[in-house]
Amino acid sequence: MKILSVAVPCYNSEAYMRKCIDSLLTGGEDVEILIVDDGSVKDATPEIADEYAEKYPTIVKAIHQENKGHGGAVNTGLEHATGLYFKVVDSDDWVNEEAYREILKTLGEIIRGPRNVDVLFSNYVYEKEGAEKKRVMRYTKSFPVGRIFGWDEMKRLGPSHYVLMHSLIFRTELLRECGLKLPEHTFYVDNLFAFIPFPSVKTMYYLDVNFYRYYIGRADQSVNETVMIGRLDQQLRVNRQMIEFMSEQKGMKPNQREFMIHSLTIIMTVSSIMLIRSGTEESLYKKRELWEYLKKHDFTVFLRIRWGLVGSAMNLPGKGGRKLSVYGYKLCQKIYGFN
Repeated sequence: MKILSVAVPCYNSEAYMRKCIDSLLTGGEDVEILIVDDGSVKDATPEIADEYAEKYPTIVKAIHQENKGHGGAVNTGLEHATGLYFKVVDSDDWVNEEAYREILKTLGEIIRGPRNVDVLFSNYVYEKEGAEKKRVMRYTKSFPVGRIFGWDEMKRLGPSHYVLMHSLIFRTELLRECGLKLPEHTFYVDNLFAFIPFPSVKTMYYLDVNFYRYYIGRADQSVNETVMIGRLDQQLRVNRQMIEFMSEQKGMKPNQREFMIHSLTIIMTVSSIMLIRSGTEESLYKKRELWEYLKKHDFTVFLRIRWGLVGSAMNLPGKGGRKLSVYGYKLCQKIYGFN
């Protein structure tokens, strides 16, 4: 039985996928690497996937499918996963070898121990093209380090700290039991991957290592601001699904609920600022519509987010208010190094 299954969604990824896969191969036989060729047509992605599968038949599986988008590729990876734990690594990212060894050692100890762990958190690094200083997303002030813990033992995440797919390794069966199925042909579904499983999570572990290297720099990346503005309909689709899901959750522990609200707040902020940056009357209408959608589905959560510091900053009145919102966002970009 493999300790860890890693899904690598690939779509026309020949220029960078080797770096990603080579970094994952250092995990050896404890790891299953699932290269999901998501209908690539413009380059040698399918052949590269097959090459690795042939060379490392006990580690790498090449899966070819018609194009379903990032979410569809993650779904396929999860369907084929045989490892006890599951992670997604995008094909333009990579992992740190030393941290990887520590991750696998820790997971092995957990598996052999008396208690299950539903999710393991680790740090990720913004590998931003041209940046002199690399921003590291760490959670030492919020999570107990190096041991199993529950919701009652964690502290609130700070405004600048957020959990992305890059931080997460889930127990494979938990993802299946909670019914995780990401929308196909939709960008930004990684936000759902980092949201939907958490009402089912009971036990957690945080390893303070800089494992995931999150590359930012390609002009066609989905997180590029210009690209995001062009795909606002997909960002809003994901945002609304998160609102709907949140409104259905009952009986969560207080810290569990705070965690979910924190995640939703970040996505509401990103959606709002991109709609403001779009600069059209239609976008401003969609922004008002989005906040009304939250209000309609979960009035209590709406009050928490809308009248909190971030929600207030995203809803300053008038043209001047919108300029201040954008200024605040750009300041955060500069300080924290995202996008």
